[in-house]
Amino acid sequence: MALTKDFKERIKSRADADPDFRRALIVEAIESMLAGDVDIGKSLLRDYVNATVGFPALAEGLGGDRDPKSLMRMLSDRGNPRMQNFFEIVKFCQQHEGITLQLSQTAVQTPPQHGMA
Repeated sequence: MALTKDFKERIKSRADADPDFRRALIVEAIESMLAGDVDIGKSLLRDYVNATVGFPALAEGLGGDRDPKSLMRMLSDRGNPRMQNFFEIVKFCQQHEGITLQLSQTAVQTPPQHGMA
């Protein structure tokens, strides 16, 4: 589903005013990806880029001859970024925000299996 211009403007306005919101977009993008919800993860990362640096600056920041439109397509609904490209984008976003994301392990309770010896 395409976002309306008003919604995109609200995200941009909130991102401009709230550093915690910007960081939360990155964190939620990664958590969504780790949970297997790739489309949500890409969408949140795209929202972050659109609301902050923009795709032209992202392309420049990643170096080489990156095409901003190619990066946009990677994070679109139908995009399928290579893992290397995805994590280069994540790294750039972290650096832009001055944060470093870290994983922590959480124990998951699994129900006992009945009837097994």
